[in-house]
Amino acid sequence: MATNKKILVKGIRYLSGALPMLFIGPIIINSAFKNQDNPLYPYVLGLGIIGCLFAMFLIYKGIQTILKSLFDGDKQGE
Repeated sequence: MATNKKILVKGIRYLSGALPMLFIGPIIINSAFKNQDNPLYPYVLGLGIIGCLFAMFLIYKGIQTILKSLFDGDKQGE
């Protein structure tokens, strides 16, 4: 069973992109809740929620890509 290194690196890149979003999204949401009287509150809250959803998507895509490289790596050589 061989691991496809190119696909593995791609999966690690997805996960490394998700790491900052895991911190940025909740910080933006917290900032929005602290300033609920601001007229931009719903937009800032939406931006924070989109950031968190994007982080979850990147984690899913990264894990899926890493598993693909581990278990489908030997099929690339055929």
